[in-house]
Amino acid sequence: MDSAIFYLIPVAIAAVAVVLVMGLVNMMKGGDPDRSQSLMRWRVLLQFVAIGVIMLFLWVAGGRG
Repeated sequence: MDSAIFYLIPVAIAAVAVVLVMGLVNMMKGGDPDRSQSLMRWRVLLQFVAIGVIMLFLWVAGGRG
C-alpha cells in the first residue's frame, strides 16, 4: 500500500509543476486572463492533493515503525 502511495508523490508534484508552467507561459504570452486564473486555481487544488498524498504516505510509513 505505502509503495503505491510513494509512486503517487512524484506524479502529484509533476502535475503541479506542469499546470504552474502552463499558467506562467499563458501569462507571459499575454493570453486570456481567465485561462491563467483557471490554471492557477487548478494549481492550488493540485498542491492540496500533493500535500495530502505526502501526508498520507508519512502516516502510513510512520505506522510501520
